[in-house]
Amino acid sequence: MKEVRSVRFGLDVSQHQLEWREILHRAQLGEELGFDGVWVFDHFKPLYADPNGPCLEAYTLLAGLAAATSRVRLGALVTGATYRHPSLLATEAITVDHISNGRLELALGAAWFEQEHRELGFDFPPTRERVRRLEETIEVIRGLMTADNVTVHGRYFHLDNATYHPRPVQKPHPPIWLGASGEKLMLPLVARLADAWHNSGSAEEVIRKSKLLDELATEAGRDPGEIMRAGSVGLSDLSATATKLGRLSEGGFGYVVVDWPGEGEEQVRRFASEVMPSFVSPGG
Repeated sequence: MKEVRSVRFGLDVSQHQLEWREILHRAQLGEELGFDGVWVFDHFKPLYADPNGPCLEAYTLLAGLAAATSRVRLGALVTGATYRHPSLLATEAITVDHISNGRLELALGAAWFEQEHRELGFDFPPTRERVRRLEETIEVIRGLMTADNVTVHGRYFHLDNATYHPRPVQKPHPPIWLGASGEKLMLPLVARLADAWHNSGSAEEVIRKSKLLDELATEAGRDPGEIMRAGSVGLSDLSATATKLGRLSEGGFGYVVVDWPGEGEEQVRRFASEVMPSFVSPGG
């Protein structure tokens, strides 16, 4: 059996159908209970229940949460690369990084919600093109966050001696996460470019893909250990949650995103007091 390793936990506040005050409450609760991070999502309409319900925009929301918290790290899981020009996204991310004093996690993905794109007028190209756009997005963001006079002549994005200041608080830039499940296109991209990889599948599935990611990273000339592995758990059955956490920990996953449960705040508090301490090393 592999050694159980310490895990960091992030709380997904699940902002579908929520107004600002409740989102803020959940974020501050996560900080109070000792979660390492707080996550929102990057959509413009709820993914369930009333499609016309409230759904606040991710990066302006993160800026507000950054100003109203002091310790937890913050991110959007995951940021759809199709929704913003990468130069704009880079400036938004840097702004949140400054407001939070270096607490931003920059989690990116190729996007998937076609209906939302069609309704709001965002282009929704085929999967292969979205993945290529994501790769160029990372190139643009890293360039603007680390250098002056950046020139990019890509297939989709073009920069001409572009400079943006200030630099991020985090050096060389906030950690870049990629949310990915596809083994032919996305995992090879993770292997080449990501600081962290997130997948929300079953323990068996994500551990298998993590082993594949090891191979792909080695082929790309990277140490697989450089890429942090992150999974997700639900909280409806805390016994099942603890079992999955044990398997993820043994499988080398150092971060787990906790989905906000239908049972509400009390279940989050139970998890934080009854389950989470077993997987968090003393002192954090």
